[in-house]
Amino acid sequence: MEYIRLTRHFTFETAHALLNYNGPCKNIHGHSYKLQVTIVGKPIADTTDPKYGMVIDFGDLKKLVQEHIVSPLDHALILREDTDPALINVLQQLNHKLVLTPYQPTCEHMLIDFKNKLTQHLPQTIKLHSLRLWETENSFAEWFAADNN
Repeated sequence: MEYIRLTRHFTFETAHALLNYNGPCKNIHGHSYKLQVTIVGKPIADTTDPKYGMVIDFGDLKKLVQEHIVSPLDHALILREDTDPALINVLQQLNHKLVLTPYQPTCEHMLIDFKNKLTQHLPQTIKLHSLRLWETENSFAEWFAADNN
């Protein structure tokens, strides 16, 4: 059986700020992110399997990405965990959806985080091929498995 790549697109709204950055992105601001997830695998060959002929059901891929990436980040504010504790405290007291990360929340670091989360939850027969994350209409970052072997 041949290997096949499947791709699914996702969108989410997220704000972030880059701690100690020397430009305008040091301020809290938001993006309409677009995420493209591409997996690779062989279609299921067992004719008795209800998912016969599929690498993965697109609905299953959607559920996995929604659960581990989109839902936690959609309409959230991502800050480094070493951001001023007073700011974090105020945001938490006001019940803002806050995601604290050990990394600077750049597009590049977010992709590495997404890769780590997805590879933990994909079925063993499926490999993550690539990720593409648009931060703006004209700017995106990519992660490819082939670049990291």
